[in-house]
Amino acid sequence: MLKSFAAPALVLRMIGSALLLIGFVAVPQNFAAAEGLPAAGDDFHWGVAMSEFQSGGYFPDSNWTRYAQRSADPYRNSVDFYHRYPEDIQRAADLGVNTFRLSIEWARLEPATGQWDEQAFEYYDDVLREIADAGMRPMLTLDHWVYPGWVADQGGWANPDIVGEWLDNARKVVDRYAHLDPLWVTFNEGTAYVMQEVKHGGLSPADVPVMFDRMAQAHRSIYDYIHAVQPGAMVTTNASYIPTAEPVMDAQLIDKVADRLDYVGIDYYYGVSPTNPTAVYALLDEHWKATLEPEGVYYALRYYARKFPGKPLYIVENGMPTDNGAPRADGQTRAAALRDDVYWIQRAKADGMNVIGYNYWSLTDNYEWGTYAPRFGLYTVDVLTDPELTRRPTDGVDAYRDIIRTGGVPDGYTPSRPPAGCSLVDAPSSCLDPVTVD
Repeated sequence: MLKSFAAPALVLRMIGSALLLIGFVAVPQNFAAAEGLPAAGDDFHWGVAMSEFQSGGYFPDSNWTRYAQRSADPYRNSVDFYHRYPEDIQRAADLGVNTFRLSIEWARLEPATGQWDEQAFEYYDDVLREIADAGMRPMLTLDHWVYPGWVADQGGWANPDIVGEWLDNARKVVDRYAHLDPLWVTFNEGTAYVMQEVKHGGLSPADVPVMFDRMAQAHRSIYDYIHAVQPGAMVTTNASYIPTAEPVMDAQLIDKVADRLDYVGIDYYYGVSPTNPTAVYALLDEHWKATLEPEGVYYALRYYARKFPGKPLYIVENGMPTDNGAPRADGQTRAAALRDDVYWIQRAKADGMNVIGYNYWSLTDNYEWGTYAPRFGLYTVDVLTDPELTRRPTDGVDAYRDIIRTGGVPDGYTPSRPPAGCSLVDAPSSCLDPVTVD
């Protein structure tokens, strides 16, 4: 997820390369503005998203339990979804969401080489039963940046054996849960995953191409396996959309598996424009300082609608951070940010883009890959000072519930923030062919 992406030098080099590339590319203009703002429709996926490591707690040895020991904040047991999942799943159901995204963690299932923990499988059985009983469809992530400690000891993604070991786990997960007809995400934000591994010492810079190639191999193999077990399955690997740099980022993984994507999963958080360079704060883990440009979600959708004509598009993650729950300096609230983002998603759908779903990140605050300071949750939780881990609703709870009940924001809604004068989210198209508020 871009909100926790942290490899500024490499990212800036990629952005520079992307600008050089796209500055000479003519972008076809394929989408005409529609009149009105229709509701999303009964078949639209309204969801919430979470990562089980980031929220679960009580986690066995893994690459990230090790990285956390050197991070700004101790992991502790995060918000203890591990024991509190029934109440958290009910919170999601009370919002009215029909889709619940979580990860099934390899480190829980196979804590030692070849030793499968049946109690861990039973834990996920119970979690998914609660989700299904609450009337929600699971979206299952097979790899959300976490792998067992014994895999780390073998060299992680630099070890050629990891593809076979990863597939052994993934096939067991598919065999056990395909009957629930989940949506699937193979790798969460592949480019961000690689950069986090480099940042924390799990991968050398020289092995970056190797990790991308091995993830592509693993994705292609498990894609075919999922479809053999679950005909008609919907499978993706979601992109951490990075303004101006996405063509370069896509070349690392998405383009290598383009014929094995049933839908395009997109994580969108921050825009960038000549008058708003603040997205760089997201690279420095000061996410709340990055000024939001909600219309950027429209440009991100338009980018992929042109890249993959007709293919379903799904905003797998989107949300707004605060600094430990404090009001943002720019005055933006979670409720307003939610409504603005949904407005632009409805605009994209009205303009002919095949948008099938939206997940808010995240249901509760969680461990943002080394720190609890950035708070994205609809329900806020003060992990470091509240031993009860109380879930307190933000203004986003009522806003999202209303959005879901009515199928979006109403026709005639005006976003709280006007579009940037020259967005660079999908440069040059987003600057030369800007969207306007009707």
